[in-house]
Amino acid sequence: MEPFRAKVVEPIPFTTRAQREQALHRAHHNLFNLRADEVTIDLLTDSGTGALSAAQMAAAMLGDESYAGARSYHRFREVVENLTSYPHVLPVHQGRAAERILFSTLLRPGQITLGNTHFDTTRANVELAGGQVHDLPCPEAADLDSPYPFKGDIDLDALHRALTGPDGPRVAAIVMTLTSNGMGGQPVSMANLAETAKLCRAHGVPLFLDAARFAENAWLVTRNEPGYGDRSPREVAEEAFRLADGCTASMKKDGLVNTGGFLGLRDPDLAGRCELLLVATEGFPTYGGLAGRDLDMLAQGLIEVTDPDYLRSRAGTTAYLAELARAAGVAVVEPPGVHAVYLNAGRLLPHIPPHRFPGHALACALYLEGGIRGVECGSLYLGKEDEHGNPVVSAPWELLRLAIPRRVYSQSHIEHVGRTLARIAQHTDHLPGYRITEQAPLLRHFKSRLEPVPLHTDELPATTDSTTPPNPRPHLTATAVPPRGTSAPSL
Repeated sequence: MEPFRAKVVEPIPFTTRAQREQALHRAHHNLFNLRADEVTIDLLTDSGTGALSAAQMAAAMLGDESYAGARSYHRFREVVENLTSYPHVLPVHQGRAAERILFSTLLRPGQITLGNTHFDTTRANVELAGGQVHDLPCPEAADLDSPYPFKGDIDLDALHRALTGPDGPRVAAIVMTLTSNGMGGQPVSMANLAETAKLCRAHGVPLFLDAARFAENAWLVTRNEPGYGDRSPREVAEEAFRLADGCTASMKKDGLVNTGGFLGLRDPDLAGRCELLLVATEGFPTYGGLAGRDLDMLAQGLIEVTDPDYLRSRAGTTAYLAELARAAGVAVVEPPGVHAVYLNAGRLLPHIPPHRFPGHALACALYLEGGIRGVECGSLYLGKEDEHGNPVVSAPWELLRLAIPRRVYSQSHIEHVGRTLARIAQHTDHLPGYRITEQAPLLRHFKSRLEPVPLHTDELPATTDSTTPPNPRPHLTATAVPPRGTSAPSL
Protein backbone atom coordinates (compact mmCIF):
# COMPACT_ATOMS: atom_id res chain seq x y z
CA MET A 1 0.00 0.00 0.00
CA GLU A 2 1.00 3.64 -0.38
CA PRO A 3 3.48 4.81 2.29
CA PHE A 4 1.47 7.97 2.98
CA ARG A 5 -2.04 9.14 3.76
CA ALA A 6 -4.03 12.11 2.45
CA LYS A 7 -4.02 15.31 4.49
CA VAL A 8 -5.47 17.78 1.97
CA VAL A 9 -7.84 16.85 -0.84
CA GLU A 10 -8.96 18.57 -4.03
CA PRO A 11 -12.20 17.83 -5.93
CA ILE A 12 -11.87 16.52 -9.47
CA PRO A 13 -14.30 17.44 -12.26
CA PHE A 14 -16.82 15.01 -13.73
CA THR A 15 -18.12 15.83 -17.20
CA THR A 16 -20.57 14.32 -19.66
CA ARG A 17 -19.64 12.88 -23.05
CA ALA A 18 -21.34 15.85 -24.74
CA GLN A 19 -19.31 18.31 -22.67
CA ARG A 20 -16.07 16.52 -23.55
CA GLU A 21 -16.92 16.51 -27.25
CA GLN A 22 -17.55 20.24 -27.11
CA ALA A 23 -14.33 20.85 -25.16
CA LEU A 24 -12.22 18.79 -27.58
CA HIS A 25 -13.68 20.61 -30.57
CA ARG A 26 -12.97 24.00 -28.97
CA ALA A 27 -9.40 22.83 -28.25
CA HIS A 28 -8.91 22.01 -31.96
CA HIS A 29 -8.48 18.37 -30.97
CA ASN A 30 -5.24 19.06 -29.11
CA LEU A 31 -5.42 17.88 -25.52
CA PHE A 32 -2.79 20.44 -24.45
CA ASN A 33 -5.41 23.11 -25.19
CA LEU A 34 -8.03 21.68 -22.80
CA ARG A 35 -8.80 23.48 -19.59
CA ALA A 36 -7.74 21.51 -16.52
CA ASP A 37 -11.29 21.66 -15.15
CA GLU A 38 -12.44 19.73 -18.23
CA VAL A 39 -10.22 16.73 -17.35
CA THR A 40 -11.15 14.08 -14.79
CA ILE A 41 -7.90 12.07 -14.63
CA ASP A 42 -4.92 14.06 -15.90
CA LEU A 43 -2.07 11.82 -17.08
CA LEU A 44 -0.66 14.34 -19.55
CA THR A 45 2.58 14.66 -17.58
CA ASP A 46 4.26 13.88 -14.30
CA SER A 47 6.13 17.20 -14.47
CA GLY A 48 5.19 19.56 -11.66
CA THR A 49 1.88 17.80 -11.07
CA GLY A 50 2.70 15.85 -7.89
CA ALA A 51 1.45 16.33 -4.36
CA LEU A 52 3.65 18.01 -1.74
CA SER A 53 4.41 16.34 1.57
CA ALA A 54 3.70 17.85 4.97
CA ALA A 55 7.46 18.26 5.46
CA GLN A 56 7.73 20.17 2.19
CA MET A 57 4.88 22.48 3.18
CA ALA A 58 6.61 23.09 6.48
CA ALA A 59 9.87 23.82 4.66
CA ALA A 60 8.07 26.44 2.56
CA MET A 61 7.44 28.44 5.73
CA LEU A 62 11.21 28.68 6.22
CA GLY A 63 11.69 30.27 2.80
CA ASP A 64 14.03 33.25 2.79
CA GLU A 65 13.04 35.63 0.00
CA SER A 66 16.22 37.71 0.08
CA TYR A 67 17.34 38.66 -3.43
CA ALA A 68 20.96 37.63 -2.83
CA GLY A 69 22.51 35.06 -0.51
CA ALA A 70 19.22 33.70 0.87
CA ARG A 71 19.37 30.96 3.51
CA SER A 72 17.07 28.91 1.27
CA TYR A 73 19.70 28.80 -1.47
CA HIS A 74 22.42 27.58 0.86
CA ARG A 75 20.16 24.80 2.19
CA PHE A 76 19.27 23.85 -1.38
CA ARG A 77 22.87 23.93 -2.56
CA GLU A 78 24.06 21.75 0.31
CA VAL A 79 21.47 19.08 -0.47
CA VAL A 80 22.25 19.12 -4.22
CA GLU A 81 26.01 19.09 -3.71
CA ASN A 82 25.81 16.16 -1.28
CA LEU A 83 23.72 14.23 -3.80
CA THR A 84 25.56 15.06 -7.02
CA SER A 85 29.12 16.01 -5.94
CA TYR A 86 28.99 18.95 -8.39
CA PRO A 87 30.73 22.04 -6.95
CA HIS A 88 28.80 24.48 -9.16
CA VAL A 89 25.01 24.49 -8.73
CA LEU A 90 22.82 27.00 -10.56
CA PRO A 91 19.09 27.02 -9.69
CA VAL A 92 16.61 27.54 -12.53
CA HIS A 93 12.83 27.64 -12.80
CA GLN A 94 12.70 24.30 -14.67
CA GLY A 95 14.82 21.87 -16.64
CA ARG A 96 14.51 23.47 -20.06
CA ALA A 97 16.03 26.65 -18.66
CA ALA A 98 19.09 24.63 -17.61
CA GLU A 99 19.21 23.10 -21.10
CA ARG A 100 19.02 26.52 -22.77
CA ILE A 101 21.79 27.94 -20.59
CA LEU A 102 24.07 24.92 -21.01
CA PHE A 103 23.73 24.44 -24.75
CA SER A 104 23.72 28.15 -25.59
CA THR A 105 27.02 28.41 -23.71
CA LEU A 106 28.61 25.10 -24.73
CA LEU A 107 27.70 24.66 -28.40
CA ARG A 108 28.88 26.32 -31.58
CA PRO A 109 26.78 26.09 -34.78
CA GLY A 110 27.26 22.74 -36.51
CA GLN A 111 28.36 20.84 -33.42
CA ILE A 112 26.71 17.58 -32.40
CA THR A 113 25.32 16.13 -29.20
CA LEU A 114 24.99 12.35 -28.94
CA GLY A 115 22.69 10.56 -26.52
CA ASN A 116 20.57 7.55 -25.70
CA THR A 117 17.44 9.59 -26.55
CA HIS A 118 17.19 13.34 -26.18
CA PHE A 119 13.97 14.64 -24.64
CA ASP A 120 11.93 17.00 -26.84
CA THR A 121 13.00 20.23 -25.10
CA THR A 122 16.61 19.04 -25.02
CA ARG A 123 16.48 18.47 -28.76
CA ALA A 124 14.90 21.89 -29.31
CA ASN A 125 17.48 23.71 -27.21
CA VAL A 126 20.38 22.00 -29.01
CA GLU A 127 18.87 22.97 -32.36
CA LEU A 128 18.17 26.55 -31.23
CA ALA A 129 21.86 26.81 -30.33
CA GLY A 130 22.75 25.73 -33.89
CA GLY A 131 23.63 22.17 -32.95
CA GLN A 132 22.51 18.77 -34.21
CA VAL A 133 21.07 15.88 -32.21
CA HIS A 134 21.94 12.25 -32.88
CA ASP A 135 20.21 9.52 -30.83
CA LEU A 136 21.99 6.19 -30.40
CA PRO A 137 19.60 3.88 -28.51
CA CYS A 138 20.74 0.36 -27.77
CA PRO A 139 19.57 -2.40 -30.17
CA GLU A 140 17.33 -3.96 -27.50
CA ALA A 141 15.19 -0.80 -27.48
CA ALA A 142 13.82 -1.68 -30.92
CA ASP A 143 11.75 -4.57 -29.49
CA LEU A 144 8.89 -3.01 -27.54
CA ASP A 145 7.78 -6.42 -26.24
CA SER A 146 11.15 -7.58 -24.94
CA PRO A 147 11.54 -7.82 -21.14
CA TYR A 148 15.14 -6.56 -21.38
CA PRO A 149 15.39 -4.29 -18.32
CA PHE A 150 17.73 -1.54 -19.60
CA LYS A 151 16.41 -0.36 -22.95
CA GLY A 152 17.48 3.16 -22.03
CA ASP A 153 21.15 2.22 -22.56
CA ILE A 154 23.13 3.93 -25.29
CA ASP A 155 24.56 1.81 -28.11
CA LEU A 156 28.22 1.73 -27.06
CA ASP A 157 29.47 0.44 -30.41
CA ALA A 158 27.62 3.19 -32.27
CA LEU A 159 28.94 5.74 -29.78
CA HIS A 160 32.52 4.57 -30.35
CA ARG A 161 32.04 4.78 -34.13
CA ALA A 162 30.62 8.27 -33.85
CA LEU A 163 33.48 9.51 -31.68
CA THR A 164 36.18 7.98 -33.89
CA GLY A 165 34.50 8.68 -37.24
CA PRO A 166 34.72 11.73 -39.52
CA ASP A 167 32.19 13.67 -37.42
CA GLY A 168 33.99 12.91 -34.17
CA PRO A 169 35.59 16.37 -33.88
CA ARG A 170 32.13 17.94 -34.13
CA VAL A 171 30.81 16.08 -31.06
CA ALA A 172 30.53 18.62 -28.24
CA ALA A 173 28.75 16.55 -25.59
CA ILE A 174 27.10 13.25 -24.71
CA VAL A 175 23.68 13.50 -23.05
CA MET A 176 22.34 10.49 -21.13
CA THR A 177 18.68 10.80 -20.18
CA LEU A 178 17.73 9.01 -16.93
CA THR A 179 15.24 7.45 -17.41
CA SER A 180 14.82 7.60 -21.19
CA ASN A 181 11.45 9.27 -21.64
CA GLY A 182 11.68 8.99 -25.41
CA MET A 183 12.21 5.23 -25.14
CA GLY A 184 9.18 4.52 -22.99
CA GLY A 185 10.60 5.47 -19.61
CA GLN A 186 13.30 2.81 -19.84
CA PRO A 187 16.26 2.99 -17.43
CA VAL A 188 19.99 3.20 -18.06
CA SER A 189 22.19 0.58 -16.41
CA MET A 190 25.16 1.64 -14.30
CA ALA A 191 27.42 -0.58 -16.41
CA ASN A 192 26.36 1.24 -19.57
CA LEU A 193 26.75 4.63 -17.93
CA ALA A 194 30.24 3.72 -16.68
CA GLU A 195 31.36 2.56 -20.14
CA THR A 196 29.93 5.74 -21.67
CA ALA A 197 31.92 7.79 -19.16
CA LYS A 198 35.11 5.92 -20.13
CA LEU A 199 34.56 6.66 -23.81
CA CYS A 200 33.91 10.31 -23.04
CA ARG A 201 37.12 10.60 -21.01
CA ALA A 202 39.15 8.86 -23.73
CA HIS A 203 37.93 11.30 -26.38
CA GLY A 204 37.82 14.44 -24.27
CA VAL A 205 34.06 14.90 -24.62
CA PRO A 206 31.99 15.97 -21.58
CA LEU A 207 29.21 13.72 -20.33
CA PHE A 208 26.01 15.30 -19.05
CA LEU A 209 22.98 13.66 -17.46
CA ASP A 210 19.41 14.69 -18.06
CA ALA A 211 18.62 13.84 -14.45
CA ALA A 212 14.90 14.61 -14.29
CA ARG A 213 14.08 11.09 -13.11
CA PHE A 214 17.36 10.08 -11.50
CA ALA A 215 15.71 8.42 -8.47
CA GLU A 216 13.39 6.29 -10.58
CA ASN A 217 16.37 5.19 -12.69
CA ALA A 218 18.25 4.31 -9.50
CA TRP A 219 15.29 2.28 -8.21
CA LEU A 220 15.15 0.18 -11.38
CA VAL A 221 18.91 -0.39 -11.15
CA THR A 222 18.53 -1.78 -7.63
CA ARG A 223 15.75 -4.07 -8.86
CA ASN A 224 17.35 -5.38 -12.04
CA GLU A 225 21.12 -4.87 -12.31
CA PRO A 226 23.47 -7.54 -10.94
CA GLY A 227 25.63 -6.23 -8.12
CA TYR A 228 23.21 -3.50 -7.09
CA GLY A 229 20.53 -5.46 -5.26
CA ASP A 230 21.96 -4.56 -1.86
CA ARG A 231 22.51 -0.89 -2.71
CA SER A 232 20.08 1.88 -1.80
CA PRO A 233 18.56 4.12 -4.49
CA ARG A 234 20.42 7.04 -2.92
CA GLU A 235 23.78 5.27 -3.27
CA VAL A 236 23.09 4.39 -6.90
CA ALA A 237 22.05 7.96 -7.70
CA GLU A 238 25.21 9.36 -6.11
CA GLU A 239 27.34 6.98 -8.20
CA ALA A 240 25.54 7.99 -11.41
CA PHE A 241 26.15 11.70 -10.79
CA ARG A 242 29.83 11.04 -9.99
CA LEU A 243 30.32 9.43 -13.41
CA ALA A 244 29.23 12.59 -15.26
CA ASP A 245 30.68 16.07 -15.75
CA GLY A 246 27.38 17.72 -14.95
CA CYS A 247 23.64 17.56 -15.37
CA THR A 248 20.53 19.42 -16.32
CA ALA A 249 17.65 18.58 -14.02
CA SER A 250 13.96 19.36 -14.12
CA MET A 251 13.06 18.88 -10.49
CA LYS A 252 9.38 19.07 -11.31
CA LYS A 253 9.82 15.30 -11.59
CA ASP A 254 12.09 13.69 -9.01
CA GLY A 255 12.42 16.87 -6.98
CA LEU A 256 8.78 16.34 -5.96
CA VAL A 257 7.97 20.03 -6.48
CA ASN A 258 5.67 22.03 -8.73
CA THR A 259 8.45 24.20 -10.13
CA GLY A 260 12.23 24.26 -10.07
CA GLY A 261 15.39 22.71 -11.40
CA PHE A 262 19.13 23.14 -11.51
CA LEU A 263 22.24 23.00 -13.65
CA GLY A 264 25.12 21.16 -11.98
CA LEU A 265 28.68 21.42 -13.32
CA ARG A 266 32.25 20.43 -12.48
CA ASP A 267 34.11 22.70 -14.91
CA PRO A 268 34.59 26.11 -13.24
CA ASP A 269 35.11 27.93 -16.55
CA LEU A 270 31.93 26.53 -18.10
CA ALA A 271 30.05 27.23 -14.86
CA GLY A 272 31.22 30.85 -14.88
CA ARG A 273 30.03 31.39 -18.44
CA CYS A 274 26.70 29.70 -17.71
CA GLU A 275 26.27 31.88 -14.63
CA LEU A 276 26.52 35.02 -16.76
CA LEU A 277 23.61 33.84 -18.92
CA LEU A 278 21.70 32.77 -15.81
CA VAL A 279 21.94 36.26 -14.34
CA ALA A 280 20.85 37.88 -17.59
CA THR A 281 17.85 35.63 -18.22
CA GLU A 282 16.78 33.75 -15.05
CA GLY A 283 17.88 35.66 -11.97
CA PHE A 284 20.66 36.13 -9.47
CA PRO A 285 22.70 32.93 -8.93
CA THR A 286 21.24 32.37 -5.45
CA TYR A 287 17.65 32.19 -6.64
CA GLY A 288 17.70 31.64 -10.42
CA GLY A 289 14.05 32.46 -11.04
CA LEU A 290 12.72 30.64 -7.96
CA ALA A 291 11.23 31.89 -4.73
CA GLY A 292 13.07 31.01 -1.55
CA ARG A 293 10.20 28.77 -0.47
CA ASP A 294 10.55 26.83 -3.75
CA LEU A 295 14.22 26.19 -3.03
CA ASP A 296 13.41 24.92 0.47
CA MET A 297 10.64 22.63 -0.79
CA LEU A 298 12.96 21.31 -3.49
CA ALA A 299 15.71 20.58 -0.98
CA GLN A 300 13.24 18.58 1.10
CA GLY A 301 11.89 16.79 -1.97
CA LEU A 302 15.37 15.63 -2.95
CA ILE A 303 15.69 14.03 0.47
CA GLU A 304 12.30 12.28 0.24
CA VAL A 305 12.50 11.03 -3.34
CA THR A 306 15.12 8.31 -2.78
CA ASP A 307 13.10 6.71 0.04
CA PRO A 308 12.74 3.03 -0.98
CA ASP A 309 9.17 2.79 0.35
CA TYR A 310 8.08 5.73 -1.78
CA LEU A 311 9.78 4.38 -4.91
CA ARG A 312 8.40 0.89 -4.34
CA SER A 313 4.87 2.26 -4.13
CA ARG A 314 5.27 4.47 -7.20
CA ALA A 315 6.68 1.64 -9.30
CA GLY A 316 3.83 -0.58 -8.08
CA THR A 317 1.20 1.90 -9.26
CA THR A 318 2.73 2.02 -12.73
CA ALA A 319 2.99 -1.76 -12.90
CA TYR A 320 -0.67 -2.04 -11.91
CA LEU A 321 -1.78 0.33 -14.68
CA ALA A 322 0.30 -1.68 -17.17
CA GLU A 323 -1.40 -4.85 -15.92
CA LEU A 324 -4.82 -3.31 -16.46
CA ALA A 325 -3.89 -2.22 -19.98
CA ARG A 326 -2.74 -5.72 -20.89
CA ALA A 327 -5.94 -7.17 -19.45
CA ALA A 328 -7.87 -4.78 -21.71
CA GLY A 329 -6.00 -6.09 -24.76
CA VAL A 330 -3.77 -3.02 -25.11
CA ALA A 331 -0.06 -3.76 -25.51
CA VAL A 332 2.39 -1.60 -23.57
CA VAL A 333 6.10 -0.90 -23.90
CA GLU A 334 7.75 -3.64 -21.88
CA PRO A 335 8.89 -3.67 -19.22
CA PRO A 336 6.94 -0.72 -17.81
CA GLY A 337 9.12 1.94 -16.22
CA VAL A 338 8.15 4.03 -13.22
CA HIS A 339 6.84 7.42 -14.32
CA ALA A 340 4.45 6.32 -17.09
CA VAL A 341 2.84 3.52 -19.04
CA TYR A 342 3.32 3.75 -22.82
CA LEU A 343 0.46 2.21 -24.80
CA ASN A 344 1.21 0.70 -28.22
CA ALA A 345 -1.39 2.63 -30.19
CA GLY A 346 0.01 1.51 -33.54
CA ARG A 347 -0.75 -2.09 -32.65
CA LEU A 348 -4.18 -1.30 -31.20
CA LEU A 349 -5.22 0.82 -34.20
CA PRO A 350 -3.63 -0.84 -37.26
CA HIS A 351 -6.21 0.81 -39.54
CA ILE A 352 -4.76 4.28 -38.83
CA PRO A 353 -1.51 5.01 -40.73
CA PRO A 354 1.32 6.92 -39.01
CA HIS A 355 0.60 10.23 -40.78
CA ARG A 356 -2.93 10.08 -39.36
CA PHE A 357 -1.48 9.77 -35.85
CA PRO A 358 -2.84 6.62 -34.15
CA GLY A 359 -1.36 7.65 -30.80
CA HIS A 360 -3.23 10.92 -30.91
CA ALA A 361 -6.40 9.11 -32.03
CA LEU A 362 -6.19 6.89 -28.96
CA ALA A 363 -5.54 9.93 -26.75
CA CYS A 364 -8.68 11.64 -28.05
CA ALA A 365 -10.72 8.45 -27.60
CA LEU A 366 -9.51 8.08 -24.02
CA TYR A 367 -10.56 11.63 -23.24
CA LEU A 368 -13.95 11.34 -24.91
CA GLU A 369 -14.70 7.99 -23.27
CA GLY A 370 -13.46 8.65 -19.74
CA GLY A 371 -12.24 12.22 -19.32
CA ILE A 372 -8.62 10.99 -19.20
CA ARG A 373 -5.82 13.08 -20.70
CA GLY A 374 -2.60 11.54 -22.00
CA VAL A 375 -0.01 12.59 -24.58
CA GLU A 376 0.96 11.13 -27.93
CA CYS A 377 4.57 9.95 -28.43
CA GLY A 378 4.59 9.05 -32.10
CA SER A 379 4.49 10.71 -35.48
CA LEU A 380 2.76 13.85 -34.23
CA TYR A 381 5.70 14.28 -31.85
CA LEU A 382 8.53 13.08 -34.12
CA GLY A 383 7.16 12.93 -37.66
CA LYS A 384 7.12 15.33 -40.60
CA GLU A 385 4.74 15.71 -43.55
CA ASP A 386 4.90 17.63 -46.80
CA GLU A 387 2.61 20.52 -47.68
CA HIS A 388 -0.07 18.04 -48.78
CA GLY A 389 -0.03 16.08 -45.52
CA ASN A 390 1.83 13.12 -46.96
CA PRO A 391 4.41 11.48 -44.66
CA VAL A 392 8.06 12.46 -45.06
CA VAL A 393 9.31 11.13 -41.71
CA SER A 394 7.35 8.84 -39.40
CA ALA A 395 8.16 7.89 -35.82
CA PRO A 396 9.54 4.39 -35.21
CA TRP A 397 6.55 3.63 -32.96
CA GLU A 398 3.10 5.10 -32.40
CA LEU A 399 2.65 5.36 -28.63
CA LEU A 400 0.39 7.04 -26.11
CA ARG A 401 2.03 7.98 -22.82
CA LEU A 402 0.02 7.92 -19.60
CA ALA A 403 2.25 9.73 -17.09
CA ILE A 404 1.32 9.28 -13.44
CA PRO A 405 1.62 12.31 -11.13
CA ARG A 406 3.46 11.57 -7.90
CA ARG A 407 1.35 10.89 -4.77
CA VAL A 408 -1.86 12.13 -6.42
CA TYR A 409 -4.18 9.39 -7.69
CA SER A 410 -5.59 6.44 -5.76
CA GLN A 411 -6.09 2.85 -6.86
CA SER A 412 -9.69 3.53 -7.90
CA HIS A 413 -8.53 6.32 -10.19
CA ILE A 414 -6.10 3.94 -11.88
CA GLU A 415 -8.86 1.35 -12.21
CA HIS A 416 -11.07 3.93 -13.95
CA VAL A 417 -8.32 4.26 -16.57
CA GLY A 418 -8.24 0.47 -16.96
CA ARG A 419 -12.00 0.20 -17.42
CA THR A 420 -11.99 3.01 -19.98
CA LEU A 421 -9.22 1.33 -21.98
CA ALA A 422 -11.18 -1.93 -21.94
CA ARG A 423 -14.24 -0.22 -23.44
CA ILE A 424 -12.18 1.44 -26.17
CA ALA A 425 -10.31 -1.76 -27.04
CA GLN A 426 -13.58 -3.57 -27.75
CA HIS A 427 -14.54 -1.11 -30.49
CA THR A 428 -11.54 0.43 -32.27
CA ASP A 429 -12.44 0.18 -35.97
CA HIS A 430 -14.59 3.30 -35.87
CA LEU A 431 -11.90 5.58 -34.43
CA PRO A 432 -10.84 8.28 -36.92
CA GLY A 433 -7.37 9.46 -37.79
CA TYR A 434 -6.34 13.10 -37.51
CA ARG A 435 -4.64 15.66 -39.71
CA ILE A 436 -2.85 18.86 -38.79
CA THR A 437 -4.46 22.12 -39.85
CA GLU A 438 -1.92 24.42 -38.17
CA GLN A 439 1.49 23.81 -36.59
CA ALA A 440 4.63 25.47 -35.22
CA PRO A 441 8.13 24.81 -36.66
CA LEU A 442 9.43 23.43 -33.32
CA LEU A 443 7.71 21.28 -30.68
CA ARG A 444 4.61 21.19 -32.83
CA HIS A 445 2.74 18.74 -30.62
CA PHE A 446 2.28 21.42 -27.96
CA LYS A 447 0.28 23.87 -30.07
CA SER A 448 -0.84 22.06 -33.23
CA ARG A 449 -4.43 22.31 -34.34
CA LEU A 450 -5.94 19.13 -35.70
CA GLU A 451 -9.17 17.78 -37.06
CA PRO A 452 -10.53 14.24 -37.33
CA VAL A 453 -10.44 12.74 -40.79
CA PRO A 454 -12.28 9.64 -42.04
CA LEU A 455 -9.86 7.07 -43.40
CA HIS A 456 -10.19 6.22 -47.07
CA THR A 457 -9.37 2.83 -48.49
CA ASP A 458 -6.15 4.06 -50.10
CA GLU A 459 -4.85 5.20 -46.72
CA LEU A 460 -5.30 1.88 -44.97
CA PRO A 461 -2.21 -0.31 -44.41
CA ALA A 462 -2.07 -3.05 -47.02
CA THR A 463 -0.59 -5.62 -44.66
CA THR A 464 0.23 -6.01 -41.02
CA ASP A 465 3.74 -7.26 -40.38
CA SER A 466 4.77 -9.65 -37.66
CA THR A 467 5.89 -6.87 -35.33
CA THR A 468 2.46 -5.23 -35.32
CA PRO A 469 -0.18 -7.94 -34.93
CA PRO A 470 -3.85 -7.09 -35.29
CA ASN A 471 -5.56 -5.72 -32.24
CA PRO A 472 -6.59 -8.62 -30.01
CA ARG A 473 -10.23 -8.74 -29.01
CA PRO A 474 -10.23 -10.11 -25.46
CA HIS A 475 -13.47 -11.39 -24.04
CA LEU A 476 -13.45 -8.98 -21.13
CA THR A 477 -16.20 -6.78 -19.84
CA ALA A 478 -15.51 -3.13 -19.22
CA THR A 479 -15.49 -3.82 -15.49
CA ALA A 480 -13.02 -6.71 -15.61
CA VAL A 481 -10.37 -5.07 -13.43
CA PRO A 482 -8.06 -7.35 -11.44
CA PRO A 483 -7.42 -6.28 -7.86
CA ARG A 484 -4.06 -4.62 -7.35
CA GLY A 485 -1.39 -7.17 -6.53
CA THR A 486 -3.11 -10.04 -8.33
CA SER A 487 -2.44 -11.37 -11.81
CA ALA A 488 -4.40 -10.02 -14.74
CA PRO A 489 -6.62 -12.44 -16.67
CA SER A 490 -4.68 -14.44 -19.24
CA LEU A 491 -5.48 -13.36 -22.80
